[in-house]
Amino acid sequence: MSTSTTPSTPTDLDLHGAFHVYDTTLRDGMQQEGLNPTVADKLTIARHLDGLGVGFIEGGWPGANPKDTAFFRRAVAELDLKHARLVAFGATRKAGAVAADDPQVAGLRESGAGVVTLVAKSHLGHVEKALRTTPAENLAMIRDTVAHLRAEGQQVFLDAEHFFDGYRLDRAYALEVLRTAYDAGAEVAALCDTNGGMLPGWVADVVHDVIESAGVRVGIHCHNDTGLAVANTLAAVEAGATHVQGCINGYGERTGNADLVNVVANLELKLDRQVLPPGLLREATRIAHAVAEVTNVPPSARQPYVGTSAFAHKAGLHASAIKVDPDLYQHMDPGDVGNDMRLLVSDMAGRASIELKGRELGFDLSDAPDVVTRVTARVKEMEAHGYTFEAADASFELLLIEEAEGARPSYFDVESWRVITETLTHARPGEEAVSEATVKLRAEDVRYVVTGEGNGPVNALDQALRSAIVQAYPEIGRFELIDFKVRILDQGHGTDAITRVLIETSDGASSWVTVGVGANVIEASWEALVDSITYGLLRHRQP
Repeated sequence: MSTSTTPSTPTDLDLHGAFHVYDTTLRDGMQQEGLNPTVADKLTIARHLDGLGVGFIEGGWPGANPKDTAFFRRAVAELDLKHARLVAFGATRKAGAVAADDPQVAGLRESGAGVVTLVAKSHLGHVEKALRTTPAENLAMIRDTVAHLRAEGQQVFLDAEHFFDGYRLDRAYALEVLRTAYDAGAEVAALCDTNGGMLPGWVADVVHDVIESAGVRVGIHCHNDTGLAVANTLAAVEAGATHVQGCINGYGERTGNADLVNVVANLELKLDRQVLPPGLLREATRIAHAVAEVTNVPPSARQPYVGTSAFAHKAGLHASAIKVDPDLYQHMDPGDVGNDMRLLVSDMAGRASIELKGRELGFDLSDAPDVVTRVTARVKEMEAHGYTFEAADASFELLLIEEAEGARPSYFDVESWRVITETLTHARPGEEAVSEATVKLRAEDVRYVVTGEGNGPVNALDQALRSAIVQAYPEIGRFELIDFKVRILDQGHGTDAITRVLIETSDGASSWVTVGVGANVIEASWEALVDSITYGLLRHRQP
């Protein structure tokens, strides 16, 4: 196990010459509401970020809280980073103190990180009202802390907090903050749009002026309160910034930080700037989803570049064109970011959509026009009654097999099923009703009658169905229901409304989604459950 966070230490010249991709997920990103990763989670995320090829990983604020202090202690011993350098984040010394004696500065100095990012006030109002010190003392705090850490052998970046607002309030002072840090040895001055209120043209003008007037190397750190964090970051780069900060998946407080994947993908694929090691941008989709698994925040399907819907096509007109040339309705090759094109099957689907979707699932329908016609008609008819296949590929594949081969895959025959839910008249508040389901079916020429209990009718049905079939097909023991979604389709009908259920099932290696529609949630769930088990057996029993 390595005891160093990097395989080698870049020289100052290397840092000045290379474009910086700087990830702040483990510090700024973790301020997002609902995120509370463990130290082990942060170490795992750091390894994923290193796999993307970012140059710097900001690990947190050592000394400010026990978790971040523990992270840096373990990172030195456990992280073997191939591409990134570990960065410690912290503040300048306190007013009236000496950097060498300041406890928080000591936490940075002793963190084991080769790079330190210092946050400093560049807004005169914050200096006087938040720090409650003088403009001159704020500059002394910056100068003293940067010089001290440089003398201790660490490289220093400056995060100029509230810079754009401070620039508008007092341009001369904001620029003096940058010059002071740079003259003391800071290698980058990152301009922070801390409140996230800037627009791209404004950012470009300020960055251009800073470079011309202050003579410092400029970085950019944008928040997404206007929905323009990525656009503002790109505007800063085009104006001369050579250091970009952001978070994977756009994590961060309020509306988040600039999504670092979007930033680097746009830089490489649109602006032709090689900012990651060659080939690693293809890891973006995998890594974005892997980090989402660690944070337990479901990835957005509509996330640019890496979302499951980023290259999904639904309209029949799109599918007809894609059949001729995929580039006609895609701005890039999805493989460049490790994603895939998807064809969605819905009531908007035409023959080309069905044919392409069949090919995606391993069925060549080019010489089977009758099958395409029947499948298209069935999809349109079923979606008119409430089904949706764009999110339920497994149910669509079963339908496709039925039309193409003349019969639906069948591994068991259900005789009957029923559910009873019992609620005690004098139940205590919060006490759950008990549901019991009985399933009668025949599998592998054996009749099974099984009763299952659950914390609701659907859970009881799931337990009973699995308990019956697992006796004939042991592999079902690995199947697990991991997601369950219910939607009432025609809400105006009240209790007579049609219900749609989507069920996601996993075998530990992959997952699949099935759909059921019925007059109530139990009927719809039963249909989706049967499809789920059938599809899982189909996958596991194919040669």
